Amino acid sequence: MSLVVDIHKRLGAFHLDVAFEAENGITCLLGPSGCGKSYTLKCIAGIERPDSGHIELDGRVLFDSEQKIDLPPQKRQVGYLFQNYALFPNMTVAQNIRCGLHREKDKALREQRLREMIRLMRLEGLEKHRPYQLSGGQAQRVALARIMVSEPKLLMLDEPFSALDGHLRDLLKIELRDILRSYGREVLMVTHSREEAYNLSQEIAVMDAGQILAQKPTKALFADPGSPQAALLTGCKNIAPAVRIGPHAVVVPSWGVRLQTAAEVREGLKAVGIRAHYFHPAAQQNRYPVTFVEEMEEPFETIIQFRYDAQAPASPPIWWRLPKDKKPQKFPEEMGIAPANILLLY
Repeated sequence: MSLVVDIHKRLGAFHLDVAFEAENGITCLLGPSGCGKSYTLKCIAGIERPDSGHIELDGRVLFDSEQKIDLPPQKRQVGYLFQNYALFPNMTVAQNIRCGLHREKDKALREQRLREMIRLMRLEGLEKHRPYQLSGGQAQRVALARIMVSEPKLLMLDEPFSALDGHLRDLLKIELRDILRSYGREVLMVTHSREEAYNLSQEIAVMDAGQILAQKPTKALFADPGSPQAALLTGCKNIAPAVRIGPHAVVVPSWGVRLQTAAEVREGLKAVGIRAHYFHPAAQQNRYPVTFVEEMEEPFETIIQFRYDAQAPASPPIWWRLPKDKKPQKFPEEMGIAPANILLLY
């Protein structure tokens, strides 16, 4: 299965200009609230109409402004899981799932597929429950069952964990990942959580201000986000403007340091990024004197903020994150960073 999206829509001062492809697995649109992620899903589903562009699913055109093609939602074979799951409150679990089978005329086949989906989603014994009697995880599985029972070619999830508390969200990530991977069809998910994107997807498209900034396999994106905004959205805490001074060397004026890089520095460099876990007091390369600023304690990790001795006073402190059992008894006088851990941002 493959999805091709190239659409444009002006909404007042906001301009959606999105182009990406998704194929063979779970693809995530990762970006901050208000960047156009959910609106993109609605355009794919046919709920909203782009001003111009093209949407194609598995070789079938769903929308094309030049060819004047705009299939209605019910003909797109797209399943859409809303943030609040949108279950019918006056219907039981079984009745909600049957809504996804309204096109199937064979009653025996409808009931067979209903039983299969209830078993797949581990909803046995809840068939007669109504939505208010379900936990958040159960409600999510019912909503997924109602969509998946109709066997759409594309399944789209809009912030699938937003209605759940933090503890339940963590418990359901692996469960949902296994369900989606066993589905065997294209899945497109939107989230503002980098943890959810990393845990669930094989590929991530980073989105901001209505545009796709980067699209890569998940681990490759975190290893090399490519731009300052993509680095920020993937959790990089230390980002600063940088200047290329050689094929493997940059200077960071606000930090007052020169850094050697493993990757070749291309023209057009804007900044460098260093993830908070990558600093090490024993690293011998890119090593400079540092001064302790403050410490923040988390349940299992410690965040230490420091400054380079030559760092500009107006620039923010640098983050160093490490497990509590690795925290040194005395703050080091110097800190180093391996050249391979310098992110080059363009």
